[in-house]
Amino acid sequence: MSGPYPIRGSVVLPEAELVWRFSRSSGPGGQHVNTSDSKVELSFDLANTRALPEVWKARAVERLGSRLVGGVVTVRASDHRSQWRNRETAAVRLAALLAEATAPPPKPRRATRIPRGINERRLREKKARSETKRGRSARDW
Repeated sequence: MSGPYPIRGSVVLPEAELVWRFSRSSGPGGQHVNTSDSKVELSFDLANTRALPEVWKARAVERLGSRLVGGVVTVRASDHRSQWRNRETAAVRLAALLAEATAPPPKPRRATRIPRGINERRLREKKARSETKRGRSARDW
């Protein structure tokens, strides 16, 4: 593996807390698929990890609630023929998933009014377009 895989800032996926499972893949590879365990399932115990700050962990558990099974998040990869590349893909996917799940909530939108000038210009252009179209339908051919 070419890790470590950063989640955000100095926080990285801890190699000791990752659980790898390998099985036969249904993806590309021809006859090679029947004999090698190239499909990768990477599991990470989100509920019991010490690698994430408590605030991030609570945020991730809340956002990934539908994906968690007993507090564990699992990512699968069977895109490539080689197990090594599938391991890389799964680790990158997990890091990206955790980065998105632990991100701070966006700032609330502040309601603003549309400036009067913009609204007046829109109505003026609308009226001009209407006049242009009305001028095309003259019946004095």
